[in-house]
Amino acid sequence: MNSTIGNRSIFERVFHLSERGTTLRTELIAGATTFLSCVSIMVLNPTILAAAGMDQKAVFWATALSSCIGCLWIGLWGNFPFALGPAMGLNSYMAYTVVQGMGLSWQNGLACVFTSGCVFMLLSAFKTQQHIVDAVPDCVKKAIGAGVGMFIAFCGFQSAGLIQKSDSTLVTVGDLSNPGTVLALAGIAITAVLVIRQVKGGILIGILLVTVLGLFVKDPVTGAAYTTLPTSVFSFDNPAEALAPTLGQLSYRGMFSGPLPFVLGTIFAIVSFLFVDLFDSLGVFLGIAPKAGLVDEDGKTPGAGKALFVSAGAAAVGAVLGTSTVTIYGAESAAGIAAGGRTGLTACSTGLLFLLTLFFSPVFLMIPSIAAAPALIMVGIFMMEPLSTLDLSDFSVAMPAFFAVAAMPFTYNIAYGELFSMLSYTLCMAVTGRRKQLSPTMLILTAVFLMYLILDAIF
Repeated sequence: MNSTIGNRSIFERVFHLSERGTTLRTELIAGATTFLSCVSIMVLNPTILAAAGMDQKAVFWATALSSCIGCLWIGLWGNFPFALGPAMGLNSYMAYTVVQGMGLSWQNGLACVFTSGCVFMLLSAFKTQQHIVDAVPDCVKKAIGAGVGMFIAFCGFQSAGLIQKSDSTLVTVGDLSNPGTVLALAGIAITAVLVIRQVKGGILIGILLVTVLGLFVKDPVTGAAYTTLPTSVFSFDNPAEALAPTLGQLSYRGMFSGPLPFVLGTIFAIVSFLFVDLFDSLGVFLGIAPKAGLVDEDGKTPGAGKALFVSAGAAAVGAVLGTSTVTIYGAESAAGIAAGGRTGLTACSTGLLFLLTLFFSPVFLMIPSIAAAPALIMVGIFMMEPLSTLDLSDFSVAMPAFFAVAAMPFTYNIAYGELFSMLSYTLCMAVTGRRKQLSPTMLILTAVFLMYLILDAIF
């Protein structure tokens, strides 16, 4: 009994559970919810980076270890309930654009990621990130949150099979007779009922229930069940041998030699990794911090610089281990926050579960994407709330809000939604005679965003 009390006092001292209005049980459930929402990265990241010529098993290990380190770092140092892991999109950028398109080696690609992470950390030394977070106007912050919600929901609709690509209309409704889509719809309904009834861990229960039901529902394309029982529960390799193909293999050899367009392309690749990591981290942080109650009375987020520093550091660590950019997860972190996560204990429990994948990978990898879809859609619904407090009759508020909410899912890029939202806000302030409301930091951000657009257009 004394031991239990002692353990609780340790959790209280480190994570301030009662101050944040949460409990040990709630935090652990939230951590498990977050983990189950992002465990698919353990399959997707090695598969994508294999296209760049990287060893899949080594990338699997690098993914688990870098995610674990990032989650523990942000949980213990920043006390934030955020998960970190290799960013979907940036892994594809590295494999298909940087390596296959530009002709750099995957070792060079990791060097680009490492450099961008170090520059990101350098910016943090001057507290640049905290200034950025504090300088973003309230209407843009709230719009970014709603935009992230729309992006998350869009991902959920895709995973559920509720939407699919179309040659004529880009996207259209999916096959509603598909058994997987029907199962996902059932999961959405069940999860919604659990949330409405305020059942603790409702989102987690929804994920697990769909996973179990997936054992009895077959994919008409493959003929196999959506959830497949693993042949073994336990699996573990020698760490030194498993990581050897990628650990410390990043290299700058040949990156800055050759024709000028090649060198400029390499520099732009580094800048792209930096900007997307910075914008994504900032956008996700601004979007989900309010849902976790991490915003003060002035609308500022204390400690934002710590969170963004960890995101930068985790990117550098991931590159050394052998994976593309590690960053703060938006949809997955929001799922844990929706389940009640409020402190770094949520992040730490998520990180330890990432570590467990190295021992029980067959079990964790059996969770189908349709099981996470209902959770993502529920989170998207939750994150629409901030829009209700905006005066959308004011065009200077409505325009940046619209661009944030529309551009993120339409471009499939959180960074572009944030970019267009802030640029439109600056434009509105300039033409309505409210230029004095633009802080020096906001003006610098505007210049940086414009430069990014120009570089993106040129290259």
